[in-house]
Amino acid sequence: MWANLISTRYIFSFVVLFLVLTSTWIIDYVWGSPAVILLLLQLAIVVIALQCSIKLAYFSAIIEALSFNFLFTTPRYSLQMFNINDIMNLLVFIFVAFATSKLAQHYRRQQHELKQAQLRNSILLSVSHDLRTPLATIIGTLTTLKEYMAKLSEFEKQELLDSATAESHRLHQYIENLLQATRMQHGTLTFKKLPVSIISVIDRVVERFSDGSNRIALNTEKVSQLYISSSLIEQAIFNVVDNALRYSPKNKSVSISLYCAQDYVHIDVQDHGQGIDPKYADNIFELFYSSHDHQPSDSGSGSGIGLAVSKGIIAAHQGHISFIPVEQGCLIRIALPISKREA
Repeated sequence: MWANLISTRYIFSFVVLFLVLTSTWIIDYVWGSPAVILLLLQLAIVVIALQCSIKLAYFSAIIEALSFNFLFTTPRYSLQMFNINDIMNLLVFIFVAFATSKLAQHYRRQQHELKQAQLRNSILLSVSHDLRTPLATIIGTLTTLKEYMAKLSEFEKQELLDSATAESHRLHQYIENLLQATRMQHGTLTFKKLPVSIISVIDRVVERFSDGSNRIALNTEKVSQLYISSSLIEQAIFNVVDNALRYSPKNKSVSISLYCAQDYVHIDVQDHGQGIDPKYADNIFELFYSSHDHQPSDSGSGSGIGLAVSKGIIAAHQGHISFIPVEQGCLIRIALPISKREA
């Protein structure tokens, strides 16, 4: 994942440099204005510094300085310089380029710190709400069981224990998603890909729903093994299925369909609830987003973490997750690339 990010930054910097040098060459040919050329070159440095890194900005500044000397100063197509104005312009350009790169780095650092502060605030708000509900249920259930143990029937005792167990699993699931979300936000999510049967992963997901597995309808076909992190993909699929079960009527099933299409293994999870308003379709995978307009009263607290974590995990596997419009309910499609070897 980090290698892909670094590669993308280098490609972006190269494209920016190519475009700005091409543009300045055309401007020099048409108008012959060194001031405009230097301003455009400076703008390219700012763009690279904001989008990539300060090291790439410094490197680009040196490349642009050499290019300015080679292409736009007398004698042309030579690294020699005799005109004092050209020398001064180039020195000022280098100084301003390095200064703006430093300022851009400072701006990026401040933006990163602001995002981290916003993330911490969102986590605190989410924790205060989503931890309190299951904890209150567990404490209340166990307190009732302790105080009225002798007066309760075996059925009532089992019902209370099942309720406490279900809330404990829900609490564990929330904490797991919160940890994964924090790791992804900090860029510390690491994993190793191994050849895994995706069908076995889906089977494990279904087994985790002790009270809802009878509501899940599987429709799978034989597919190739995928190079994935089994535990992370299981977590991603679980979040989607858990969300579908929560927002689907108790008497309706949730279908999981597995099939191959266009070098991808597709996993379709569809419920039969009220569905999602198309205007919310682009937001449901955002961290801490929750559409209360589509949340049934018995669905429990919606943390807005699960689908965001799923999106991050799937993206880390070079796949994608999307909302597919359907006539009834909600269809979430996970697509994982079919690879012959580990990426």
